[in-house]
Amino acid sequence: MRKLFLSLLLVLAFAANAQVPNTLTATDKVYGLSKFWQEVNYNFVYLDKVDRTKWDNVYREAIEKVQATKNDYEYYRELQKFCAMLNDGHTNIYFPKSIDSLVYNSMFGKYKMELTNIDGKAIITRTNLSAKDELPIGSEIIEVNGQPTAVHIKQNVMPYIASSTDYVLMDRAIATMLQGLKGESYTIKYRTPKGKIKTLALTHAKTTEQEVYPAIVKRELLELKWYPNQTAYLALNAFHDPKINELFLEKLPELRKAKALIIDLRNNGGGSTGIGFQILEYLSPDTVLYGSKNSTRQHLASYKAWGVFTEPKDTVGDAWAAKSLLAYQDKLMHQFDYTPAQNKVKDNQKVIVPTVILLGHKTASAAEDFLIYADNQKHMTKIGENSYGSTGQPFMFELPGSGNARICTKKDTYPDGREFVGYGIKPDIEVKMTLQDYIQKKDPALERALKHVKNYKVAVK
Repeated sequence: MRKLFLSLLLVLAFAANAQVPNTLTATDKVYGLSKFWQEVNYNFVYLDKVDRTKWDNVYREAIEKVQATKNDYEYYRELQKFCAMLNDGHTNIYFPKSIDSLVYNSMFGKYKMELTNIDGKAIITRTNLSAKDELPIGSEIIEVNGQPTAVHIKQNVMPYIASSTDYVLMDRAIATMLQGLKGESYTIKYRTPKGKIKTLALTHAKTTEQEVYPAIVKRELLELKWYPNQTAYLALNAFHDPKINELFLEKLPELRKAKALIIDLRNNGGGSTGIGFQILEYLSPDTVLYGSKNSTRQHLASYKAWGVFTEPKDTVGDAWAAKSLLAYQDKLMHQFDYTPAQNKVKDNQKVIVPTVILLGHKTASAAEDFLIYADNQKHMTKIGENSYGSTGQPFMFELPGSGNARICTKKDTYPDGREFVGYGIKPDIEVKMTLQDYIQKKDPALERALKHVKNYKVAVK
């Protein structure tokens, strides 16, 4: 029976792959792989954290693997797997549009299903409306194609995901664990919240049903709500659009009535650091604000050549030798000039009250830069989970077949040099959502924030 099951999956996988274009020659494929490998060696800011011997060996193995790929999809999957070795959330390989349109994540014709990492488990958190009883919200997927979910994720999903942190890697792995081409099939086993074990066969196809459960609540760029005790809740959901600054200024007169403030960055994936900073200016009493410290790799060919003949003992008391050796080791760094930012907002325009910043795994990039500026603000407390743990300036370039790649070129740290890329910015008070919280539609981080600002005010009195 198991052999028949595996044979059926192979037939379906072949049918799914048959629809994918095969436009690239073997030369194109090796060139694209080599282009990415070259640009990483030259530009990747965290190259010092890469096992260079392993990196080069895997590149050599990949030269044969990419030539053996049967179509553009398989080729780009090999590139994604190669890229994932770098463990960086700002270094990625992206499918061409012609392939991306054939890759499905949550649609299976009759069924639509979204998965979320809750308590380290693959939990169904949204379905199409007609399937809500068959696929109850809160159900856990415990098996995929005959494998325990954890094994399936480790073997078939994680190796293709580029991430700076283990917890974001798990989040993304669970969210995409059933991703595949149109026509590709999975058989899942899941446990409902009532403990029943069920099996379901799924095949990727477009879901025409529009209604989903729970219904999707559209997030605005900025959202303002009020809670008891004149506590303002301000969600800043992105920093990619300068319109958020206009919206903030419109709400500012109302915000000045607040006795406490909760800023929600949990769904803010970043954008422009400057956009977030313009809001933070109104929330800090300081005239000087300290943002992240930046550096990038420096390539000086002659110093690298001299470094070939330089040993560590030669660098003692010799700056020239030290620079040569670092250049040879690809560790020579350029430190950007660091100047604290001036807060030009007048005190009478500011909102300085007990403040909580909610953060989580989706708080990324420019939103993390916001948190760096907000560090050490005595009236601010961070509550939630670690941030995304990845930021920087990516170098973008095209690959054969019109796919794209990006490579992180800038290292960001706290002003004192502490690293947060690869670790995430940690909350002062950690609060995690449990499965029961989700099923009961609770927001434990927000509840903890409301309690905190209430107690804070009592303490101040």
